[in-house]
Amino acid sequence: MQTDYRQYLNPEIVSKLKGMELRARMVVEGFIAGMHRSPYHGFSVEFAEHRQYMPGDNIRDIDWKVYGKSDRFYIKEYEEETNLKAYLLLDCSRSMAYRSGSRIMKLDYARLLAAALSYMMLRQRDAVGMVAFDEKIRRYVPPRSKYGHLHVLLTEIATQEPSEKTDVGVALHEMAERIKRRGLIIVLSDLLDDAATIISGLKHFRYDKHEVIVFHILDPRERDFAFPREAIFKDMETGDEVTTLPYQIKKDYAQAVRSFAEEISSACRQANIDYHPIDTATPFDKALYAFLAKRERLY
Repeated sequence: MQTDYRQYLNPEIVSKLKGMELRARMVVEGFIAGMHRSPYHGFSVEFAEHRQYMPGDNIRDIDWKVYGKSDRFYIKEYEEETNLKAYLLLDCSRSMAYRSGSRIMKLDYARLLAAALSYMMLRQRDAVGMVAFDEKIRRYVPPRSKYGHLHVLLTEIATQEPSEKTDVGVALHEMAERIKRRGLIIVLSDLLDDAATIISGLKHFRYDKHEVIVFHILDPRERDFAFPREAIFKDMETGDEVTTLPYQIKKDYAQAVRSFAEEISSACRQANIDYHPIDTATPFDKALYAFLAKRERLY
């Protein structure tokens, strides 16, 4: 029976697998399997692979060199050399430790997404680097394109833990100053900080001609505030506590979150930055499609 890889796009299932490389591989293989049955099959996921020719395949995709050696027809899929340099900016501030109920915490979602993107890009021969930040840059791994670099990246991604308060703007500005060559900046964060400083940091990258993707990662309860009873809410970064009846403030809270997200989203549109709101219950293929759409526009 053929494995249904679509299950490996479910964050809760993937989080139970052991080993970051296995998790990344399952997410990407689940994504590719889904693409073969979807209208997104046209995207150039440049994996250097061959598969046997099947009736209905375009004969222009046949690898005639392989045919000359084996006397069999094989389709040459997804092969392209690129010089893209990508930087994964991973928010490791204390607020990223939040999770509701049985869902995975935001940092786990961000780490799994970063691992899958690393796996995908290195298989495409892109150079990938990683930055972990909170109030400042905690760890910086320069981009490399060799596939052996994957182990370095995944080890770093797996070992990052929630730490200090957030200062997204400072971290973005610091990285914008460090990165000299034009590249693709991928931000994975809950963006729980001052909107103006975040926008300023993102625009710094655009000023330097970088392409930018922002994955705004929140827990579903952070968007809808659907808590059933009186509770004490504690700020994970300051320790401040508030006791309230959620139903009394749910409407105003949800509106405030929507307004904040719209402020970020609007500024991103004006600056030609790809903004993608995602929650931790969202299958990973949504984020991977967004990445590929961006990459297609770059090439």
